[in-house]
Amino acid sequence: MESGNFYVCRNVTNRSSPRTQIHCQDGGKSQKQRGSRCLALITVSLALICVLLLVFIILQQTTITEERDLIKSYKITVEEFNQTINSLQEKYTDIKIEKDQLQNNFSSLSQKKLELETIVNNLTAEKSQLQSNLKSLKQELESRITSLNDELGKEQSKQRNLCGPVCYFVSNELKSWSDSRQYCRDHGADLVIINTEEKQRLISSLVSERVWIGLSDIENEGNMIWVDNSTMNQTFWFEEEPNNAGGNEDCIELIPSETILNWNDLPCSENRKGICEK
Repeated sequence: MESGNFYVCRNVTNRSSPRTQIHCQDGGKSQKQRGSRCLALITVSLALICVLLLVFIILQQTTITEERDLIKSYKITVEEFNQTINSLQEKYTDIKIEKDQLQNNFSSLSQKKLELETIVNNLTAEKSQLQSNLKSLKQELESRITSLNDELGKEQSKQRNLCGPVCYFVSNELKSWSDSRQYCRDHGADLVIINTEEKQRLISSLVSERVWIGLSDIENEGNMIWVDNSTMNQTFWFEEEPNNAGGNEDCIELIPSETILNWNDLPCSENRKGICEK
């Protein structure tokens, strides 16, 4: 259908009037111009709308792209967050295991502490007991020392009483028979000579350990003589002595015993104290 202009003619005064027809024609032209303007306006509007739509589409596309990038970024962030959570979960598990181990160690150390405290308490009690025993031992030793001092005083007094016309004393070192004799000589004496039972009993009562006496057969085996070259008048041998065991027992010692038969021969190199006679 062909588009056209619509004209409306109004008969104002006289329908047959020429003026009225001219007015109707002018109105048609004006209406036509207004239609052209409307069309142009609509065209421009449509163009603007298209431009706006295009701009909107472009902006929408940009927004969608940005949202996609943002979503992708969010996904990456979520993955990283999940990895972090997993890592933290693993660390938490490790820490929990370590915590359990530390608790076990703490329990073990607490038990050891109790054991050590028990040991310390026992040692403290033992220390107290030892201190008490030490105190008792000290008192006993002091008492023993006092007693020994008393005995030593008595012994010294006895030895002082022995020094009259004849004085007897014992050397203070263990020496061979010859060295013991020399000790006596250095002190103006010689090894004791025993030629009576009375003297044998006296000398036996004076000694408390084995001592050399002045009798030997060094110069002539089997011929016992005293240090003053006198021969034996009376002997006081142990049973089955002298026996010269090993073939070199040439010197005579006196051994304290319950009887006066206490002489014994042995090698002269043995170390004994000597009883000296001055």
